[in-house]
Amino acid sequence: MQPLDKNTDWLGRARYWWRRRQLRRPVGLALSGGATLGAAHVGILRALEEAGIDIDRLSGTSIGAVAAALYAFGTSIDDIEEIALDMTWLSISSFRPSRLGLLDNRRLGDVLGEAIGQPDFGDAKIPFGVVATDIGSGERVVFTSGPVVPAVLASACMPGIFQPVEHDGRMLVDGGLVENLPGSVVGSLGARTVIGADLNSRRSYQQPDDLIDVVLNATDIAINNATRLQSTQAIDLHIAPRLSSYGRFRSRRGAQLIEEGHQAARQALADWHGEHIERLEPRLDASPRE
Repeated sequence: MQPLDKNTDWLGRARYWWRRRQLRRPVGLALSGGATLGAAHVGILRALEEAGIDIDRLSGTSIGAVAAALYAFGTSIDDIEEIALDMTWLSISSFRPSRLGLLDNRRLGDVLGEAIGQPDFGDAKIPFGVVATDIGSGERVVFTSGPVVPAVLASACMPGIFQPVEHDGRMLVDGGLVENLPGSVVGSLGARTVIGADLNSRRSYQQPDDLIDVVLNATDIAINNATRLQSTQAIDLHIAPRLSSYGRFRSRRGAQLIEEGHQAARQALADWHGEHIERLEPRLDASPRE
């Protein structure tokens, strides 16, 4: 980030240095779900890199879990962008109707495996966690240890569409049902500044055409209402691209979504100075950056 001009008032300069000091501490990035809107995460990550903000902790839900896993294991932004632009429903799922779902998402596991292998969370370059939902109990399930790929598949398992992922006797589905913007997860991992990349808070809906649309809209509305309640909690900088004109389940506009995320993140960072400093100042202490 560029320093302020010498003629800027003393309060502005003080706030600038407070901000820089805070950002030297562990910075966490929470990536929300959003189905094919997830391409916007690529632009957000690129903008943060351009601003020189090092991400020390990561968390993700659903498609955000996919992006978090890729970035946590050192996948470059260019490579993540290539993966996002190549991703379609056919490339990440198979039609396997059962009493619990129409599709399975094991092909998504193949995409992840090609990019990062079959690692455990402890192997990541950046500590991270992902969120899933136990569909049998309604409980939030947070993965920060164990195999990465099965955890991400569980987090990205849209209920009613994908078959639930079985893990340790649980039936797991999309984490968006319980925490679509998982700021609390990076906080629990030690982040002191939490940036939230929220792809759902500015959503709008259309009349459903069939049963699938009804299920998707219903799930979407529940997730978005929960996200609105979560987004003011544990989030210091809220990045929310305007994506109301994009369908969550159409994947042909990836390049535009990436640009939307990039522009939204740049604007949020530009606004950071004035809007968030009062919330950050009380949390500044002498803890060293990890």
